[in-house]
Amino acid sequence: MEAVTPQFDFKALTRPARAAARILAIAPESQRNEALRAAAAALREHSADLLVANARDVASSKASAAFIDRLTLTPARIEAMAKGLEAIVQLPDPVGRTLSEWTRPNGLLIRRVATPLGVIGMIYESRPNVGADAAGLCIKSGNAVILRGGSESLHSARCIQSCIQSGLEKAGLPGACVQIVPDSDRAHVTAMLSASGEIDMIIPRGGKSLVERVQREARVPVLAHADGLCHTYIHQDADFEMAREILANAKMRRTGVCGATETLLIDRKIAADLLPLLVKDLHALGCAILGDEAARGIVDDLEAASPDDFATEWLDARLSVAVVDGVGAALAHITRFGSGHTEAIITANAEVAEHFLNGTDSAVVMWNASTQFCDGGEFGFGAEIGIATGKIHARGPVGLEQLTTFRYEVRGAGQTRP
Repeated sequence: MEAVTPQFDFKALTRPARAAARILAIAPESQRNEALRAAAAALREHSADLLVANARDVASSKASAAFIDRLTLTPARIEAMAKGLEAIVQLPDPVGRTLSEWTRPNGLLIRRVATPLGVIGMIYESRPNVGADAAGLCIKSGNAVILRGGSESLHSARCIQSCIQSGLEKAGLPGACVQIVPDSDRAHVTAMLSASGEIDMIIPRGGKSLVERVQREARVPVLAHADGLCHTYIHQDADFEMAREILANAKMRRTGVCGATETLLIDRKIAADLLPLLVKDLHALGCAILGDEAARGIVDDLEAASPDDFATEWLDARLSVAVVDGVGAALAHITRFGSGHTEAIITANAEVAEHFLNGTDSAVVMWNASTQFCDGGEFGFGAEIGIATGKIHARGPVGLEQLTTFRYEVRGAGQTRP
């Protein structure tokens, strides 16, 4: 593992973060909301500075056009960041919720109450607005956060963090609630992953190699997903026009997001009639299609799909297609190749839909809807800090509620245990 840069003691971030987290955890919702409103105002006030900082990042990048697009900020994107913080203000307070309560025969009242996690470590790449979203969600949920953006967005990330800190301080909260690592040295990532007892949860948001490294090396609990290998299954009872519209959106709305459909499963009973229409739609949108033997027997100009193709998250205008014999075969394919992210079925048959919904082991499963709805904003969370496909603590889009844990409160009237 990489050694931490000798000139920088990582505890210079974690110690004030832990102290700030204790203050933020008991701050009233009104004060946390005030900080978010002030941070949104600071983003607008310093938009010119932010554009200059972002231009430095863009000018020094030699990445692809798609990457540059994710990196680039515009006045509209800065305004969207500010509005995102204001949208979080409108969400219900996740802290202090009574999750359940009951009274024991001896009269003890026991409550399970939502509390912040503590200090979050957020490691992300390219898109500077991720830092603003993460900071906003952490402030609202009572958590301090240490941000580590990609080296390509360092100047933008610093400017955004400065605006967030300004909002915190105007609301009378510690600026250390939101901190950023001082430079692009990768040793800081190693320090974050090793900070057991100082950071309570790591959330990586970026490419597969980043997430896999975090999951492999972390000594701190991780909330993440490595792959978004999402499937759309079109059942024999699907409405053809609905299926065409949903698949085109699920694949091509944005091909580089983790909720994009990467594999189409189509029922053999309708494949001869429907698959040529789907291929025509997707080809018109610029999508390359790879098919199994049965699919190529129906549309003969498809590329051949190998087992490795069905295990690939394309994140591009490419789609794997397999013809399957019913819902059982579709579920078996998903079990073999899926990543546990998002699956969808298109059918008018409610009984089959319920079988599919209950038969997958993925974090999100949908009926007659595009897989690209797997998004915190679309779920009504205001924003998301990431997607989780694990089975401990949180699954699917991670919003405010998932950034809390709980404690038990026991209220008595002098009871003693026999």
